Amino acid sequence: MITVNIRQAETAEERQEAFPILQELRSHLTEDSFDDLYAEMVEEGYRLFVGYEEGDPIAVVGVTISTNFYLRRHAYVYDLVTTESRRSEGFGEQLLSFVHDWAQQQGCAAVELESGLWRDDAHRFYENLGYEKYCYSFKYDLD
Repeated sequence: MITVNIRQAETAEERQEAFPILQELRSHLTEDSFDDLYAEMVEEGYRLFVGYEEGDPIAVVGVTISTNFYLRRHAYVYDLVTTESRRSEGFGEQLLSFVHDWAQQQGCAAVELESGLWRDDAHRFYENLGYEKYCYSFKYDLD
């Protein structure tokens, strides 16, 4: 397995490099909406980490740290995607392993994520890594 070099996207250039990969998961995003939302999300603690192979970005993971009554302090994975041509090579697993270590260093008790009901392959991937299905997530659109 190829080891990916993971680092936080801190500059506009690094975020711009990561955007096409993130857009594979979040196809509704435009560069402008990404920049606007990212600025707001960073204020809420969002961090975007990028996995590089030989200097080329190939995978991204976006996380925040939150605290609530049922998980206590925890990391929440909002975005996890490997560029389509490089999927199933272990990069997603490496990024989640990185998040697990990072979350422990931040004093977190758990890592949580959501996955669309239709994403059966992703569900198998998460379960193989030790994630458990423990709830349903609901939303109510206000517009």
